Amino acid sequence: MTAPRDREVALVDLLDRLLAGGVMITGDITISLAEVDLVHVSLRALISSVQTLVES
Repeated sequence: MTAPRDREVALVDLLDRLLAGGVMITGDITISLAEVDLVHVSLRALISSVQTLVES
């Protein structure tokens, strides 16, 4: 059994799946000069539907 190679996914379906399960996005940005850290920014975002958060 082979998997289909050209499977199209609608943007609405993708967003529905992401919101149903929830997505956690994290990232760190550091700006440095001459190996001295000047600015450090830590980013965290939770993207989920209200229904998913209430059920948790």
